[in-house]
Amino acid sequence: MLVELSNLIKEKNEVESKIAKIIGRPANIGHIGEYIAATIFLIQLEESATNKGSDGYFTAGELEGSTVDIKLYSKRQNMLDINPRALPDYFLVMTGPKTGLTSSRGTTAPLCIESVYLFNARELIPALKSKIGIATSVPAALWEQAEIYPHQNNNALILTEEQKKLIGLFNSLDPSLY
Repeated sequence: MLVELSNLIKEKNEVESKIAKIIGRPANIGHIGEYIAATIFLIQLEESATNKGSDGYFTAGELEGSTVDIKLYSKRQNMLDINPRALPDYFLVMTGPKTGLTSSRGTTAPLCIESVYLFNARELIPALKSKIGIATSVPAALWEQAEIYPHQNNNALILTEEQKKLIGLFNSLDPSLY
């Protein structure tokens, strides 16, 4: 089994190297999410990947100039990482399927985008009843209100058909992988 694992890791490293060449940063989930969001939602990323509070700002539309913290989660577990000392104007969150908070043992976390959410930070923070920080619990009702894809529940950022099509490129993975 160790030999098989070693070979699979080598394959994974080759794929990640190809992804890194496309996105210009290491192929971790955060950088991949930032690249996808910047391309689809016309976001100018900060030069430094360690910028406090935001990953960039919108360059067009109603949100032009607004700062945004981009998140990509392989599963939606109603948790959001928030730095309370450096809040952006918005959180743009792309997630895989909704799942419960259960053990990860025996599961996988394929990278796909089934839903996209836009939270206004100034509205979100006062609405939270839990401690704010890493893995902040966000009530399901707030997720529903913030959804911009596939359902346009939040009209702060109206998606074009082209944006929906581009998001769809990262959707529809085999559900048996979860």
